[in-house]
Amino acid sequence: MASDLLSFFTAMENQGGVIVKDMPKLDLELYISNYKGRTRFDRLLLIGQCSVPLCLDALKAAVIEAKKGKDVQRYRDAWECIRFAGPDEPEAQLDDAWVNNTGRSNRTLTHQLETELKGYKNNLVKESIRIGHRDLGEHLEATGNLNASADAYVKMRPDASTISHIIDVGKHMISIMLQKGDWTGILANVNKLMPPNMTADEITAEQPYQKMVAGLAYLGSEKYAEAAKCFLETGDPVFCQRYNDVASSNDVATYGGLLALASMERAELQSKVLDNSSFRNYLELEPQIRKAVSMFVNCRYSACLEILERYRSDYLLDIYLQKHVSKIFSLIRKKCIVQYLIPFSCVTLDSMNAVFAKPDENLEAELISMMKSGVLKARINTIDKVLVMVSSEPRVVMQAKALKTVKDYEEEALERIRRMSLAAADLEIKGSNRKGAGGAGSLPGLGEILLDDITSESNLGIESTS
Repeated sequence: MASDLLSFFTAMENQGGVIVKDMPKLDLELYISNYKGRTRFDRLLLIGQCSVPLCLDALKAAVIEAKKGKDVQRYRDAWECIRFAGPDEPEAQLDDAWVNNTGRSNRTLTHQLETELKGYKNNLVKESIRIGHRDLGEHLEATGNLNASADAYVKMRPDASTISHIIDVGKHMISIMLQKGDWTGILANVNKLMPPNMTADEITAEQPYQKMVAGLAYLGSEKYAEAAKCFLETGDPVFCQRYNDVASSNDVATYGGLLALASMERAELQSKVLDNSSFRNYLELEPQIRKAVSMFVNCRYSACLEILERYRSDYLLDIYLQKHVSKIFSLIRKKCIVQYLIPFSCVTLDSMNAVFAKPDENLEAELISMMKSGVLKARINTIDKVLVMVSSEPRVVMQAKALKTVKDYEEEALERIRRMSLAAADLEIKGSNRKGAGGAGSLPGLGEILLDDITSESNLGIESTS
């Protein structure tokens, strides 16, 4: 059995997978009970492919979960894994009868739904057509045909006549994009979940989903500050729990706390995380996150990093967080080092190693890397083994700010002159309100994500009104 696991994880590592050898603190059965829908299988399979201690339990649960649904390919994926990791397990035997029967049933139901949809189109009943596309899309999504499912959901839009219909289309489309990891597509569609004419009660009910998926999209795009802001504004955990086919309330607490630590300063952490009455309810679900943030705010940096390291294995087994754990932890660690050095003009390397270095490791190489990248403004005295902080000249700082102010003023003046010229020529700018468009729950700054590679000049279009 041990040799089978060794061969399996060697193959996973060769394919670029993350291997977690330490026992995580999560209880697999309790953890997966927080979710519903297709994400349950995705999370179980990821744990089975990454966690050495939980491999067999997770893969067996993934096989059972796959057979509860209609997606034959998912069952084959889980079976392929457990066939190598645990060939003696009962789940390692391919269930040909289930595969054949499920495939046949899927084809029959697909043909039936397509036939019903044609009948609805012939009768020209808009609501029936919309429901027909929805049922077909949900069936195709359940069978794993995501592209065809997305096409069916798109065809719901012309027949969406109410706010609830529009929101339903948006949620179905975002469900597909989440499974495909299309973060840009989610950011382009997320504001459609909150039409301008929604009532206050509808906004309260739908905002947690919008903020959650926007946060996941920003996280996937490595926009950690924007992601933290979304998770911190998710709202009541009671509403959030309705959407555990995407993420759980525990996930929101973890993502929000970690990303806030990576992207916010001490004052913001105090006001927007610890003193945030709505997010405090999430932190109660993950007390270690609250404790880590409190330690950072109270200048106990080594304790903060120690808490996070204890839960690194859990974070590496999260479907959305795994790819970002290393970078997020690095950002938090660098912030801790910089904040620790602020009160000092010089610090011995031995004292730095005592606070931040792991046993039998030296912090010097990491400090040099931080200095080269500009994160840390300091010099190392290699003779006396002292880190000397470089103080910035107040006059230089003032001159730089003055130059920046002048440059900003010049750019704004040129832009105003350009717009005055356009108005004088009786021309108008297309999409001038693009960034400001959106409903009650529109997210600021989406255009900056979607149009990173497009210059302002190429994005400017003019049209004559005459």
